[in-house]
Amino acid sequence: MKIRKTSLLFFLGPALFVVALFYIIPLFLSVYISFTPMVDWNVNRYLTQFIGLQNYERLFHIVMYDPDMRAVVITTVVFVLVTLVINVFGGLLLALATYFMDEKMSAAYQGLWLLPRMTPIAVYSLLWYYFFHSSGIGILNSILLKLHLIDHPIALGLDPKYLPWGAWFIIIFVNGLVGVSYGMIIFYSAFKSIPKELIIAARVDGASTTRIIRHILLPLTKWHFTFVMVWQMFSLLMTYAQTFLLVEWRVVDSTWGQTWALYVFRTAFTTTKDQGLAAAASTFLSIIGIVLGIIALKALGYEKMILEPKGDI
Repeated sequence: MKIRKTSLLFFLGPALFVVALFYIIPLFLSVYISFTPMVDWNVNRYLTQFIGLQNYERLFHIVMYDPDMRAVVITTVVFVLVTLVINVFGGLLLALATYFMDEKMSAAYQGLWLLPRMTPIAVYSLLWYYFFHSSGIGILNSILLKLHLIDHPIALGLDPKYLPWGAWFIIIFVNGLVGVSYGMIIFYSAFKSIPKELIIAARVDGASTTRIIRHILLPLTKWHFTFVMVWQMFSLLMTYAQTFLLVEWRVVDSTWGQTWALYVFRTAFTTTKDQGLAAAASTFLSIIGIVLGIIALKALGYEKMILEPKGDI
């Protein structure tokens, strides 16, 4: 038993250290700052001042009575739900498509889908800046003008006529292209780990590709589906990098194109620089993430999957 504990500490120790250093400690600091009136990063003045739940009361008041903040909440819900479906099921479909391809063609196809993830965030966002630009230099506007589908350039992410759907479409599209490749790689690796003999035996018995997918590939990748679903949900709740650049570059509206995570970042660093309020908002977001994670794991049957198998293997 002692040897087992030592082995667990040896293998899990580095991972636990990284989690504590980059998540647990920052989380505690964020919670601490949420009870202070800190602004403008004036640590010396505000770090030891405690104001109780005032920042949370301000946050609740803003959510209830500020229409811009209500738009942020709605945008967050729409963004996370729609992009999560795209990332998980889009990645699953891509993995299935590449699994039944020739190895070389599969590798080339996956490489193309991985390009958005391998491209630096600034470069990737800049590409979509020029694509969705509201003037005639925008690639989308150029195409639509040449096809005579529009008679003047449109600002899909800014024009009130297209809001909120235009801004939602852009941020979901841009983030979805990055996220879908992650699911593709995880699911493809899971499919490749399934013994080929099962697929060959099914083919010999006359099973179609659809039946192989339904009765072999999908049932044997429940773990991977659960992991991708929960991981991508957490990632989408916390992501803001590409969206921040699109907002700053005036590609999407700063209200309907802003998620909760981006609101936290902008409140702390670029707009009001109110770190106390931003910390309260980030703490609330962390709580929501934990609750949704637990619900998702229970809904996907995580407890049953971690039970020890009955009998000897």
